[in-house]
Amino acid sequence: MEKRVFLVEDLQPMHGLMQDLLSFVGGAHVVATARTEAEALAWLEGNALGWDLAIVDLVLAEGSGLDVIRKARQVRMDGSVVVFSSFLSPAVERHCMQLGADAVFEKSYTGPFIAWLNQRLHGAPANS
Repeated sequence: MEKRVFLVEDLQPMHGLMQDLLSFVGGAHVVATARTEAEALAWLEGNALGWDLAIVDLVLAEGSGLDVIRKARQVRMDGSVVVFSSFLSPAVERHCMQLGADAVFEKSYTGPFIAWLNQRLHGAPANS
């Protein structure tokens, strides 16, 4: 059964790239997207069981992904929450993990993100 992905990303070109990446990895499809913090929070509130994996950018058109991480974890403890962002530092990464993210990845290094997706979606070793 394919995992349902909620994509929180403000840049429209990234929506298509993420769709392509998920097609490449297999086992998941995007069920909803949000470009702002408010859109993401509202969608999560109304669709607590409508997703399995949330992919969250930290810098959004309005607001940030930080409260989205917190809300996703509140509404669905068994869902996976991963941060995929260009705005990262060790302190920001720690904060994301404290809020409930399962993993944090820099957008410019897709290899580790793809390996994590493979492991999460297929149980493949993280180094494959």
